[in-house]
Order: sequence, then C-alpha cells, then structure tokens
Amino acid sequence: MTSQLLSCLRRGRRSMLVSCALAAAGPAGAQDPAVSPAGSAPGPAPVPDARWLEEQVGSWYRGASRRAPGEWGIAIADENGAILWGLNADRPLVPASTVKVFTTGFARSVLGGSARRPTRVVGAGAVEPASGEWAGSWGLELNGDPSLERGPGEGPTLYELALQLASGGVRQLTGPLHVQSTEGPADAVYPEVWSRRHQGRLFAPPVGPLTLHENVVWVTVEPGRKSGIRPLLVDASPDGILSLVTVRATTRAGRRSRLSLQPRADGGWTLVGTIGTRARTRRITAVMRDPKSVLNVAWARALQRAGIQWDATQPGATPLGAAPRVLAEVSSPPLDSLASEINRRSLNYGAELLLQWAGGRERGAERLAAHVREVTGGAGEGLRLVDGSGLSYDDRVAPATFVSYLATFPAMPAGRNFPQLLAANGSGTLHRLSSGFPGEGVVRAKTGTLGHVASVVGYLGRPDGVLIVALIYNGRRVLAARQAQWRLFRLLGADGVIIPSDSVPDALEPVLGGEEADVEADSA
Repeated sequence: MTSQLLSCLRRGRRSMLVSCALAAAGPAGAQDPAVSPAGSAPGPAPVPDARWLEEQVGSWYRGASRRAPGEWGIAIADENGAILWGLNADRPLVPASTVKVFTTGFARSVLGGSARRPTRVVGAGAVEPASGEWAGSWGLELNGDPSLERGPGEGPTLYELALQLASGGVRQLTGPLHVQSTEGPADAVYPEVWSRRHQGRLFAPPVGPLTLHENVVWVTVEPGRKSGIRPLLVDASPDGILSLVTVRATTRAGRRSRLSLQPRADGGWTLVGTIGTRARTRRITAVMRDPKSVLNVAWARALQRAGIQWDATQPGATPLGAAPRVLAEVSSPPLDSLASEINRRSLNYGAELLLQWAGGRERGAERLAAHVREVTGGAGEGLRLVDGSGLSYDDRVAPATFVSYLATFPAMPAGRNFPQLLAANGSGTLHRLSSGFPGEGVVRAKTGTLGHVASVVGYLGRPDGVLIVALIYNGRRVLAARQAQWRLFRLLGADGVIIPSDSVPDALEPVLGGEEADVEADSA
C-alpha cells in the first residue's frame, strides 16, 4: 500500500486517489440537524471501515464536546474530498494558523517551489583602484527574505554581501545607509488586521520588505560576580546589536531571574530587572520596533568583519536612480524550503511575507481568497481571509473548504508533494503528537491556536487510504480541545501508514519561539 500511496501523491492523479481512498459514507446514527449528511461526491462502494469510522469518531466527539464545550466544525473525508463524517462541516469558523495551508499553496501556484528571494547591494559608480573607496551612490535592497540574518548556516547574511563587496575591491564606503525594495517602500509595519494586543509579542513582529533576523533580537545575559553589580551581556543576535542595548539590570543573591528588554525611542533597548548570582545564563528576546536601526548596526558589523571601512557621517552621493547596478547578491533558500519551515514553526511573519511575495502588499488577501475558491471549484461559502497567517480574528473558513482544498490542490501541477510541506507528527507544531503512531509521517498537518481557537487540518495515512481531516474548535477550552484533537488523530492513525516523502528539502530547525510558546497565537 505504501508504494500505491507514493504513486498517488507523486503523480497527483485524482483517479488513483479514489482507488486508494475510503468510501464516501455518512455518519450512521448521527443525523441530527447539527451534523452534515454524507458527502455527495461520487466514490467507490462503501468499505467495512465506514461503520468503524462512524462508531469511533462518534464516540470520540461525544467525549470531546463534554470536555471542550463550544463550536465544533469537523470534516473527515477520503482523498477525493468526499466527507465520511461531518459536523457543522459547512459552518465558517475562525481557523487561526491553518490559513497558512492556503498561503503555501497560493505562493507555490504563483511563484513555483524553486523561487528564491534576493537581497542585494546596489550602486552606481566605481571603485577607486588606489584607495578601494566606492565613488558613487550605493544602498541595500531588501525584499522580505524570511531567512535573512537568521543565524549562521541557516540563511543568507549581510556578512556574505560584505565579503562580495570586499572581493570586488571595495575597502571604503561613505554616506548614510540607503534602503530600498523592488516592491514599494522598504519598511516593516504591524499589520492592521492583527489584534493590537499581540503587538510587541514574538509571534507578531512587524512585516515588510525590511526584514532581518525574523525582526526580533536576543541577548544572552549572565549574572555579575557579586550582588549589586550589573549583569554581563555575553552574546547577541543579530551581530552588532549590543551597541543598541543599555544595561540597567542588577545582580542579586539567589537563583531567580526577572529580566526584560524595554524598547527605547531611538530603536534600542534597555535591559532591566534582576538576575540571581547563582542563576543560569539567560536568553532574553524582544521584537524590533525600528528594524532600520538594527539593520544599520548589523550592516556596520558585517562591513567591519569583511575589512571595509564605513563612514556613515559623511554626505552620501546622489540618489541611486532607476536602475542601479547589482554589486553583491545573496538569495533565500527555495520557496518550498521556506514554506516547509513556516508551516512547521507556524511563523506568522513568514506567511505574511509569502503572501506579499505572491500577491502583492495591497491585495494579497483578496487574491489568496480567489485562489482558494478557484482550487475548490467555487466552494467556500462564507470564506473570508484578511491575512496570510491566520493571526487575525476576522478570518473565517469552513472545515469542508479545507477538505476540498487539501483533496484538490495536490492533483494540480503546483501541488506536487504538497503534504510534505506540512509538519509531520512528532515535529514542529505537532511535536506533542509524537506517540501512538507507527512512525513519523503518518500525519502531515497544520495546527492553529488563538485565545479561543484550536484547529488542525491535514492528511492521515491509513492502510485503506489517506484521510483528510479538518477539525476547528472555537471556544474557551482551547487546551482541552487540542488534547481531544490529538486523541482523534491517535485513534485514526494507530495502525497508520507513513505518507511517503519525496524531494522537498528538510526545514531548518527552529531558532526562536513559536506557537507552543504562547497559546494566544501561532508563531511556530
């Protein structure tokens, strides 16, 4: 069966998917008004597992609804999208980060899985041979690469750009840093459609072309040698930001620590609080409020390491003009690699950058919704998408829409190996779903979490075919609902089949916090 599933997923042929799927049979004995009838899509004759599915899922739901009362939307379907068990399957609910499934497919459809995002040094002029001074205008072109300056070996860096300049003979730069983008203003802003209560939190940094180090910073702090003195900053990222940090914290006796980075008006931070003399080294993180200030010091440090002197106090040359020359360039990993990591870690800012990359900064959400309707053949009554990450409380998606999309998109040219771009059980945001399965990869899914939302959508491999599962809970018992959702996946996948992988690159390992770091919203 594994080889048959592999063939289905690799070729994306709907006829083969039907042949290895479960029958379209509705939930017997669950025909109250709140429960959707069986899917009407044509499919093969019922198989014995249909009754088992009704008994198991029906029993599970009765327990789940007691432990987590609220609005539940459930759609369990075969690979053809025919619903086998449904509850409020057509009711639009707040989906949270499961929206990233759509954003991934949209970006792949528009750009292709091998697309890359460039970051450049551009200029107009020439190098003075004797001094190595760049005579002319220059600047940085940032285009919203989610992986820029993420860490050594994890994405392109400003230092790589500086080394390319040095290899071209540049030894001196003058003038303030000019930053531009190929797609409008080179800035990063907090999206208006996100709740203001999330502003300043790690899962909700500013979004835009001016992006580096995920638009967050961290410093590593160790206690001073004795009580009453200031602690020491021993490391920081991105490189160079220590010049933006002022220490006002104090070392005190004991093991406890209470430290934070307080933002300043100049774009820097003040480290405040206390750290115990016997406390372990602590890493403190903060969101950039002014990414341009961080970019300035990070670029200065990169130039210094590359042996290039930069005098930013001197007047700059004339503006770059319409078509400056590329002096140095680095590129992101392929889109598939970026999307895989964004889904595994549920990176909100990364999903928004993918949406801007594929759909533009002004009408991205509108084009995303149109893409979903096109893929699902017009399905999705009540569909509303205002962002690409699902962090907005204004998004609305029905479980049946997710099922239709996940059944249809892998059969399209842009959907090849689409399940492999979602986290596997035991990894990423599914790391708590590590037991109860024959192995990692029985489940490929995306989670969503907000203050009143727990959702999971994705694929589950079984000997009799791959199930498509969409579970959305809107209510106050989020943790109880999530635990119930995991129980259903373990129930359905106890004798599961690993969904085969193919050529999608492994996602990079997490660097900063994510969904599990805060129940309020997805970030990983």
